[in-house]
Amino acid sequence: MPTLIFGWGNPSRGDDALGPLFVEYFIELAARHPEWGEVECLTDFQLQVEHALDLQGRSRVLFVDASIDAPAPCSLQRIEAARDDSFTTHAMSPQAVLKVFVDIDEGDPPPCWLLAIRGERFELGEPPTEAAVRSLQAALRSAANWITDVD
Repeated sequence: MPTLIFGWGNPSRGDDALGPLFVEYFIELAARHPEWGEVECLTDFQLQVEHALDLQGRSRVLFVDASIDAPAPCSLQRIEAARDDSFTTHAMSPQAVLKVFVDIDEGDPPPCWLLAIRGERFELGEPPTEAAVRSLQAALRSAANWITDVD
């Protein structure tokens, strides 16, 4: 079963582009590492209920997003299914997506982690900040370690 790397964010909103940028760079990185096994990558502007279906048939999942609250340069943590306030909003948390998976599939989701990349500015029309680009590079190193260390 493939590993799923799922990054989300708005490429037109400064550091919010970190999730999609991460996926873009990770695709290139994974192509140079066949020993990582099958890796599939997805991006979107935000997480939604339908993304629970993207978890089916995965060995593990790495969710990737920009975060103003993450410690610099990034944080990586295991996450579990949980109904939270985002469950009833237009955009969802990864934990809420996992909860939808449990509710519709009646089974356990694949093991999932959240890689939160520190962002600072999220204004429309701005490019990612220099600090965010440095954090992105650290996040790619962290994910490379994750994909080789996690069974």
